[in-house]
Amino acid sequence: HVQLVESGGGSVQTGGSLRLSCAASLNPGDTYCLGWFRQAPGKEREAVALIYSEDRRSYYLDSVKGRFTISKGTTNTKQTLYLQMDSLKPEDAATYYCAMRPLISGAPPLTSAQYTFWGQGTQVTVS
Repeated sequence: HVQLVESGGGSVQTGGSLRLSCAASLNPGDTYCLGWFRQAPGKEREAVALIYSEDRRSYYLDSVKGRFTISKGTTNTKQTLYLQMDSLKPEDAATYYCAMRPLISGAPPLTSAQYTFWGQGTQVTVS
């Protein structure tokens, strides 16, 4: 069973930065796709950024390209997923979720239904 725990959300002014973290309990050798999704009130959950475990290929939502950076690191047996968010805009405000699914071939998995495990979410407010 995979556990994902996000942290790092908060409130910033327009133009500010935040870094989100997601601690993931994953087995060494697993291949997977890790992603950040967000959901604002009254809106659907959308994929913001994805990264593949094997080759670190990444995907970004068009509106965050050049401002957000997804990365991951390994410490002992823990994987940590990061989302560095710079030049934040009010429209970036949402609850951000970390998600994981086993690796698949083909197009990047961009819908929430394609992900098996989710974190509890962390709130980002931009004013």
